[in-house]
Amino acid sequence: MSGQRENWSARSGFIIAAVGSAVGLGNIWRFPYVAYENGGGAFLIPYLVALFTAGLPLLFLDYAVGHKYHGAPPTAYKRLFKASESLGWWQVSVAIVIAIYYASVLSWAGSYMFFSIGQQWGEDTEKFFFQTYLQTGEGLSFGFVPHLFLGLVVIWAGVMLILYGGVKKGVELSNKIFLPLLIVLFSILVIQSLRLPGAVEGLNAFFTPDWAKMMQPKVWLAAYGHIFFSLSVGFGIMVTYASYLKPKTDLTGSGLVVALANSSFEILAGIGIFAALGFMANVSNSSVQDVVSGGIGLAFIAFPKIISSLGASGDWFGLLFFTSLIVAGMTSLVSVLEVSICAFQDKLGWSRKKAVTIVAGSSAVISTLLFSTHSAVTFVDVIDHFTNNIGIVLGAFLSIVLVAWFKRPLLQELKQHVNTTSSIQLGKGWEFMLVVVTPSSLLIALLLTISSLLMQGYGTYSLQIQLIFGWGCVLLFVLGAVVLRRLKDQS
Repeated sequence: MSGQRENWSARSGFIIAAVGSAVGLGNIWRFPYVAYENGGGAFLIPYLVALFTAGLPLLFLDYAVGHKYHGAPPTAYKRLFKASESLGWWQVSVAIVIAIYYASVLSWAGSYMFFSIGQQWGEDTEKFFFQTYLQTGEGLSFGFVPHLFLGLVVIWAGVMLILYGGVKKGVELSNKIFLPLLIVLFSILVIQSLRLPGAVEGLNAFFTPDWAKMMQPKVWLAAYGHIFFSLSVGFGIMVTYASYLKPKTDLTGSGLVVALANSSFEILAGIGIFAALGFMANVSNSSVQDVVSGGIGLAFIAFPKIISSLGASGDWFGLLFFTSLIVAGMTSLVSVLEVSICAFQDKLGWSRKKAVTIVAGSSAVISTLLFSTHSAVTFVDVIDHFTNNIGIVLGAFLSIVLVAWFKRPLLQELKQHVNTTSSIQLGKGWEFMLVVVTPSSLLIALLLTISSLLMQGYGTYSLQIQLIFGWGCVLLFVLGAVVLRRLKDQS
């Protein structure tokens, strides 16, 4: 890589950036709707099991690989084991795809910042989101929606500005400013949602497990897929972020802080959303399960309801909340793009400016063209499902198998590397998780996911949409792993 490699200003800068990557739209937008679609309380137990059997063990592995081998996933895995560079490029490809659709959801949040003034969503927040704002069409519809295009342009301009600033002045500084603001505002919003009539019914739906639903494989699959997305593991972010750390850093202590902060915020988001759903059920005299039709737009349906309950003061609160949400989401988007930017810098010796311009610029063009159409919400839903449940999970599984099964001596080296500077020592328990529990869980989840998608498909989407935007993404990850590895190393 050209020039001296950047570092975080301190361990606290890394933790804030890592928490900023984890805490964002994934918690507020994705977790509640995944929980809602998978039975509410029935989802919480698999979620916690997934956190401790796969999320934390893999988080520590990502930290160890990135910190010891000092590079983005392709470089780090190549230094660990030369033939595994393709695995790093698989993860880079996954990160690029996530960035492309994640920006679309961010633009929705940005629009809602302005809709808060005068509470323009009115009484029927669901109709406003899908019909008035997204102008969702039937099937594949590539009709152009100008305001979606404009929102995406603004998002990509902002995120590229942060990326040009570099690790300290861009990524770290933006997290330090906006992450605390988001937490304060979001906490106030949750308190308000708990005061609404019917909130208790929503909380019961969130915290009461439906044991029958817990027997369904799809609930467990969703839990594992979401843990990786939420913790930013399995697709290169934490490998990349750890590579910017100074030699003597408490890796396990940092990891626990990040994981606990992420899950705490996520459960807080679930409380806020489900309390709002209880309120909506109370008003419409229906059950929580029947109060909205779709999951992916849940945050854009439930949160406006809470904001409207504040009366006239809801205007300013909504403006502040969605402003904070969009910037917190941008820090997550920055972290996803940082993976590919760092990878191309390492491989081709590009300057940071050149890497940001080419990688982020190309992603921006694809994102704005694809997600400013009448099918934007369809594309987000399908791409998100296949990317999380196959792309991330398979990348995580292969990274564990590589180290824990085929290169066992390397696992000992990584454990020793972490323990040298960390307050919490990794022992036999971590090894057992990585050798037996985590890969077994991921393999079962992966096989069940693929079997379900092949036999039943995803949702009610046509085979054409699933082939192009679902399985097409999986093919893209394979091509990325094969083709990008063949680039001539210029660093």
